[in-house]
Amino acid sequence: MPHIHDKIDFTVEVFIVYKDRVLLRLHEKYNIWLSVGGHIELDEDPVEAAIREVKEEVGLDIEIYDNREFKVDREDFKEIIAPVSLNRHRINDNHEHVTMLYFAKSSSDEVIPENKSDRWKWCTKEDIENMDLRDSVKFYSKKALQTISDN
Repeated sequence: MPHIHDKIDFTVEVFIVYKDRVLLRLHEKYNIWLSVGGHIELDEDPVEAAIREVKEEVGLDIEIYDNREFKVDREDFKEIIAPVSLNRHRINDNHEHVTMLYFAKSSSDEVIPENKSDRWKWCTKEDIENMDLRDSVKFYSKKALQTISDN
């Protein structure tokens, strides 16, 4: 998806859990392990973007972790699932992302990657401890495992 704005974009990240593992991908451009995610398009809310990005990138159908106490979905009003975290980070000298982070569960571990050259890994808690990961990826991978397995 092209950038909506030159200076800043809104994005989603999804830590997907299947049984006792979380899915991480090796980002080709940056050569680091990250969750699944991408840009929010103009015609969608963050949850819709998260579900779409996961389906596009890895071919999985997911259920977003939902801890809402109040749920309404009418023609004129929709209560959206809140992200588990928000962050703002610089992509380069001229561009930033505001990212909404979600946890989700999948009923399958059969990844069908968008790009055949992509590298993906279903990681256990022990894998996460032993991988060279950014602090945030390590934290949210473990937190997703804990949260989804508890629900």
